[in-house]
Amino acid sequence: MQYILAVFRSRSQTLDFISRLRKYGIYACAVSTPREANVGCGISARINAPDLEKAKRLVYVSPNMSFVGFFRVENRYGKIFVKPI
Repeated sequence: MQYILAVFRSRSQTLDFISRLRKYGIYACAVSTPREANVGCGISARINAPDLEKAKRLVYVSPNMSFVGFFRVENRYGKIFVKPI
């Protein structure tokens, strides 16, 4: 299983970003940031990999001072791998 996380240092900006993604028809939900990422406020926006480019445009258009970055998360054989994009 593979998905993308948009990680912020602020919970309110994370939830605002999720709201904006949904407004533009992009599936997004709030999830706990995996420990393996070692970044963020503990909550991240989860999006599907095909929506990454749309999400990138949206995050870079608006000022998000707490934006950390996008991460690819893979669950292989019960182990979680997190890589920055």
